[in-house]
Amino acid sequence: MSSGDAAEQSRRVSVLSWDQVRRLDSILGESVPIHGRGNFPTLSVKPRQIVQVVRARLEEKGVVVRDVKLNGSAASHVLHQDNGLGYKDLDLIFGLRLSDDKTFRLVKDVVLDCLVDFLPEGVCRERITALALKEAYVQKLVKVCNDTDRWSLISLSNNTGKNVELKFVDSLRRQFEFSVDSFQISLDSLLLFDRCSETVMSETFHPTVQGESMYGDFEEALEHLLSRTIATRSPEEIRGGGLLKYCHLLVRGFHPSSKSHMKQMQRYMCSRFFIDFPDICEQQRKLEAYLQNHFVGIEHKRYEYLMTLRQVVDESTVCLMGHERRQTLALISALALRVMAEHNAIPALSNITCYYQPAPYVRDVNFSNYYVAQVQSMSVRSNSYQTWLPCS
Repeated sequence: MSSGDAAEQSRRVSVLSWDQVRRLDSILGESVPIHGRGNFPTLSVKPRQIVQVVRARLEEKGVVVRDVKLNGSAASHVLHQDNGLGYKDLDLIFGLRLSDDKTFRLVKDVVLDCLVDFLPEGVCRERITALALKEAYVQKLVKVCNDTDRWSLISLSNNTGKNVELKFVDSLRRQFEFSVDSFQISLDSLLLFDRCSETVMSETFHPTVQGESMYGDFEEALEHLLSRTIATRSPEEIRGGGLLKYCHLLVRGFHPSSKSHMKQMQRYMCSRFFIDFPDICEQQRKLEAYLQNHFVGIEHKRYEYLMTLRQVVDESTVCLMGHERRQTLALISALALRVMAEHNAIPALSNITCYYQPAPYVRDVNFSNYYVAQVQSMSVRSNSYQTWLPCS
């Protein structure tokens, strides 16, 4: 490694303080319920336990785990507790080699087999199949295998949206959306301390734990987290462009590092979002899923979020035809009206006539400023769980 590469690597990494190590230890020791569907019981899982069990089983099968890291909002919470975001999912990354489809299947089978260890006493484990465990406890299965990315995700169900997400990564080109969610914390030293030390951790005696910012500069990313600043680079590389997360950060009180630069970034975000989700039905499913998963406990913020999203899409979308643009804006408005109706802010009518100002470049004499928004109740859909959910 050259001196320049070494200097760049040192800027990416920082050693956690004692308070941060304590928060990390608390998160890893917290029991998280994994809710079963149907008659399957709720599992009580501590993150450090499932990491240790999964890692040991993989290595028994000959799969070498390079490292295990805490990622995303939970890692940001460890570094700065009052960051304005809290944390929802527990994202755990296992670094390993995924050489072929056989290894992908082995990883999935090992995780499902490990769930048996967490079943309550009295449950007849011999009669429970891997398929039954998948249907009962797995929220989402993702497999990505292309020239730049080789990884899989197994998300375990939690009814409050606090899912335990196990990601197995061989290679992943883009590992963050914004600087404030770019942190990864290595768990290896802390887990080794658990196994080898009989002494309780203290300020003067605790393992050295390192954090890394995939954004590039740890101190800069941490400063963004402390000051609630929005910064990113090349949003066109992010699936969905980071558009939904960007609007979420705005609603949670974060502000762009440079408004003029972020206006330019918004165009890339919108363009990538509509490339990945070109169909209006896909857009609706994506928005409804985001609202359901990211606003647990702060449902009152959903309307503000949708109005913020609508403004960004209206101002920054340059890749859609006029009718496609109006269709998407109408969808967002209809979802906002539904949210208002759910909070009894407006009468729960089936059709509500709305008015909005068209974009300045609209010159169609037949264009109507009025449209009728269909306000429908949230329909109950029967979920089907595929073996893998493709994500390209």
